[in-house]
Amino acid sequence: MKVSVIITLKKDVLDPQGKVIHQTLDGMGFDNINEVRQGKYFEIFTKENDKKKAQEKVEEMCKKLLANLVIENYKIIETQ
Repeated sequence: MKVSVIITLKKDVLDPQGKVIHQTLDGMGFDNINEVRQGKYFEIFTKENDKKKAQEKVEEMCKKLLANLVIENYKIIETQ
């Protein structure tokens, strides 16, 4: 089973990489962008067959390792 997760910085946390990407896009002529925030995307393939259990395990992974909960949020976006 595949579980997809997006991890992003919390709104109040500065995102220097996003700022550089925004400035670069602006310099390339994409000047109609207000803000860019970058994050991480994970596809986790698990042996679990139960969708709910798979999501619970991935949520535990996010809390323990994948996301820094002080400055990041995570969201499970898809389970197949």
